[in-house]
Amino acid sequence: MTSPIMIVEDSETQALKLQHLLEQEGWDVVRASTAEAALEELNRHRPGLIIADYHLPGIRGDELCRRIRMNAATRNIPILMLTVEEAGESERVGLDSGADDYLAKAVAPEILLLRVRALMRDSSSPSSTPAPQESYFRRARLLAIDDSPTYLENLAGNLADEGYEVTKTAGGEEGLERMSREAFDCVMVDLIMPGMDGIEVCRRISQTKQLPAPVMIIMLTSSETKEDVTRGLEAGADDFVAKSSDMTVLKARIRALLRRKFFQEENRRIAEELKDKELEATEARAARDLSETRASLVEELERKNKELEAFSYSVSHDLRAPLRSIDGFSQALLEEYASNLDPKAQEYLHRVRAAAQRMGELIDDLLQLSKVGRAELRRERVDLSALARKVAAALQEAAPDRRVQVVIPDRVVVEADSRLLQVVLENLLGNAWKFTKNVAEPVIEFGVTQKDGAATYFVRDNGAGFDMAYVEKLFRPFQRLHPESKFPGTGIGLATVHRIVERHGGRVWAESAVEGGATFQWTLQAPGLRSRT
Repeated sequence: MTSPIMIVEDSETQALKLQHLLEQEGWDVVRASTAEAALEELNRHRPGLIIADYHLPGIRGDELCRRIRMNAATRNIPILMLTVEEAGESERVGLDSGADDYLAKAVAPEILLLRVRALMRDSSSPSSTPAPQESYFRRARLLAIDDSPTYLENLAGNLADEGYEVTKTAGGEEGLERMSREAFDCVMVDLIMPGMDGIEVCRRISQTKQLPAPVMIIMLTSSETKEDVTRGLEAGADDFVAKSSDMTVLKARIRALLRRKFFQEENRRIAEELKDKELEATEARAARDLSETRASLVEELERKNKELEAFSYSVSHDLRAPLRSIDGFSQALLEEYASNLDPKAQEYLHRVRAAAQRMGELIDDLLQLSKVGRAELRRERVDLSALARKVAAALQEAAPDRRVQVVIPDRVVVEADSRLLQVVLENLLGNAWKFTKNVAEPVIEFGVTQKDGAATYFVRDNGAGFDMAYVEKLFRPFQRLHPESKFPGTGIGLATVHRIVERHGGRVWAESAVEGGATFQWTLQAPGLRSRT
């Protein structure tokens, strides 16, 4: 049975997030909020891995690592240290204090899980006996450089018992020559040797740029003075260990250094694999998205082309011909019978011609807009309140006998194409005016509200309404939900509204009930534009 993972984290949010991630992968988790609590728990149970925050209250994470490593019963438990910083001083302190790996808390979950799996391989047994090379990613190759044949044989024998492959050399020159031809993971070199001493060997290794593989260096000495340690570290040694007949300390230092080296190699490999996988996934996703987008665009283009064809046909044959007749016969009356008409009649004919010509211009504009919205919008600051009052006044002027209560708030302002928004209001307010003609006390309201953080405009009436079962037909060209004889119209008004709103980056929808009035709502959410009231 796999030993549990201990999380030492004072942040409840971070601890729960990490616990959930690990439990999803099938690991059992125990938690401690402080280093002190973790040390108490270690007296009772041995986890397979410890994940510790570097910045803990009280005893810090690096001190926790040191205490764990100083205890013979816990020194072999793998430790993964987490911190909010990227690699830096905290990483060095954490690893030097005994942590086996270091990660920033912001690391991708995939990386974290891969590192946890690798570390869990280091804890195949809850005992204090160190696992041999099964805990490493591969069998480690060590090079021992020492001028003492007795110590060299003793050293090689002890390390070979641990499962390492050990190569022995009797001096610095021989050791460097072997390193130029073979790859080693760790080099142990005696500080004091005749000829080339350990300091010079370290310096040569550190300055060599063409080694078969990066190598960790441990300096061995019989007199561990401050000066010796300083010289060795400055020369490039990774660790400094005193010679002793007891090899326990040396073995522990070797394991720590090899862990660091192998995890660095694993990290590079994982990063390369993830980069390759991410590239493959990105390419696959891009290809899929491109295919879906292409299919969607083709479908949308076909739909719009069909609408455009139907719209163009209707405009060309059903609307333009009557307009030409109205304009032509009105002009003929003015030219041939002007003397028989009083000034009032002539004014009426001029108004008829002006309205017919204006409708012709409007049809031309809508035709261009219907061509997949290629016409550039002329965005500007538009006072929709003033525009709605203008449209309502025109409706009242056209039907002076009707008494309709029209509610329009002040200062509804938006950035959009004023010409096209006038068409929207003419259609929606015109429909509301038309469908309330049989209501005793007709009420039409224009306004704006907030829905899901977006300004939503509406035209509401208490008129005839419609059956919501047919709402999908509402914004299609030439679809009518009422008989022509009862409520005349061309059936293109709402399709025009839909196209204009869509061109502005918004959407339009309706809610209604038969004889219960109707509410038409729309948004104007074009990128980079803000609607405001």
